[in-house]
Amino acid sequence: MSYGQGGQGQPPWDPWKPGSQQPQWGGQNTDRTPDWAALAEASESRNKRRRLLFIGGGALATIAVGAAVAVAVVSANGNGQASNQPSNLPATANIPSDTTTPAPSFEPTSAPPPLDPKDFIASAKKDTAPLSPDILFPGTTLTMGDRVYRKGPTADTRNCASAAKATLPAVLTKNDCTRLMRVTYTKDGVAVTVGVAVFDTEAQAAKAKGQADKKSIIASLAGNGVKAFCDSAVCRSTTNSYGRYAYFTLAGFTNGKNVTAKDTKVFATGDDLGEFAFRQIRRRGEAQASAAANE
Repeated sequence: MSYGQGGQGQPPWDPWKPGSQQPQWGGQNTDRTPDWAALAEASESRNKRRRLLFIGGGALATIAVGAAVAVAVVSANGNGQASNQPSNLPATANIPSDTTTPAPSFEPTSAPPPLDPKDFIASAKKDTAPLSPDILFPGTTLTMGDRVYRKGPTADTRNCASAAKATLPAVLTKNDCTRLMRVTYTKDGVAVTVGVAVFDTEAQAAKAKGQADKKSIIASLAGNGVKAFCDSAVCRSTTNSYGRYAYFTLAGFTNGKNVTAKDTKVFATGDDLGEFAFRQIRRRGEAQASAAANE
């Protein structure tokens, strides 16, 4: 019996096949001990091939997953454009809002009403600012538009009736006039005297105005370069009131000529001075209202 390798013509040992499939050599028993070195080398070769397959397969799987995610994003947005806006949310108008929280409320506030200037010249109790002819009619001239009047004499009396004529003295006395101030202005041969009568209340001044008639005239005031006027000639007169003041005008020619309806220059002079008297009385109320508001 020989213990060497198999004789020629015997099929070789295949390490990749199980033992039952290996060729039988020359009547030898199939449970012969295998070549362990060859088996180990074959196993190591198989492991290397498997690792290479796993690495290559993992890379392909990663590429496949990335491609699937990219396709999913593009398909969701359409037209190959990415979008940051959700497509399955309801419109803003359909999203319910929280109506359970009450809106904050605030107490209504308002600024106090402004002080009425007329209130301060409606009675002697509130009308306490200094008063004189030069305060009401300051300066030496008066400009109204393009017309300039020269200021003449002034007068101030507590005896109201003494500075009035015809039916006016009785009216002033009946309504308890406390003071009468006068001033005269001249321009181009026309003179006008303005008289401001002072009462304790607005009601008294309004009543005096209502009781005055066409014969209720203020006494003209001459002096300081102004000759006497309207002593016997026909002149134009006006009567008004504002607050606790009644104010009068008497306008005429300085040469004693009678005033007629055609003498518009006389009428314009009387209107200018009457308007100026009203403005000065109103400004008196405004000044006192402003001072009270700033206290």
